[in-house]
Amino acid sequence: WRAASAALVGGSVAIFGALRRLALAVPQPTAVRSRPGRVWRWRNLLVSFAHSVLAGLWALFSLWHSPELLSDIQDGYSVSGHLLVCFSSGYFIHDTLDIIFNHQSRSSWEYLVHHAMAISAFVSLIVTGRFLVAAVLLLLVEVSNIFLTVRMLLKMSNVPSPALYEANKYINLVMYFAFRLAPQAYLTWYFLRYVEVQGQGAFLTANLLLLDAMILMYFSRLLRSDFFPSLRKGSAGRDVDGEKFLID
Repeated sequence: WRAASAALVGGSVAIFGALRRLALAVPQPTAVRSRPGRVWRWRNLLVSFAHSVLAGLWALFSLWHSPELLSDIQDGYSVSGHLLVCFSSGYFIHDTLDIIFNHQSRSSWEYLVHHAMAISAFVSLIVTGRFLVAAVLLLLVEVSNIFLTVRMLLKMSNVPSPALYEANKYINLVMYFAFRLAPQAYLTWYFLRYVEVQGQGAFLTANLLLLDAMILMYFSRLLRSDFFPSLRKGSAGRDVDGEKFLID
């Protein structure tokens, strides 16, 4: 089963590699074509968008189809959840390699840290078969990422319809609370209260707390950028070409 899981992860890496090549055929807005540093970022975000749609809907389906999993976060198991974790592990590996091989490590170091945490945690889940339900809950964040990625694509393309950006801005905020902050808060509470702080439990708890800090930092950036622009510091005139930060 572990060998089969490794093959599934490898297959997922290959799938996202193929999607990256397909993204080359997607027409690029003038604002992207005119800034060479944005071409890689545009293509990378399209692949990220594809993962968010697939993984987010998959996580929702898994929990809807087997709601009893929520009663056993530590040892609950479903084939769908296992496959989802393998699928997303492949995406994180692919995105890490894409960042490194395209010399974007410096501008995207936050993503590399996040991906290292996700890959190591997911591999431990695949090997032990425990805490898979926690991983599925965490992957609900991909529903939020759909609208976050749309926000970034709209900003990069200088879309001429401010109404579209404004509508997505508020939807994005609601989804951030519902599918990022809420599951993260629940899992943090659960791990601190019920999971033994030793072995795999200690490793996953440390990962979760570090992810909490990152999510709150990203949330503060989102609020400053979209709702309180007067509070932004040091952003005027900053060239963000090639950067893959959540907020710019």
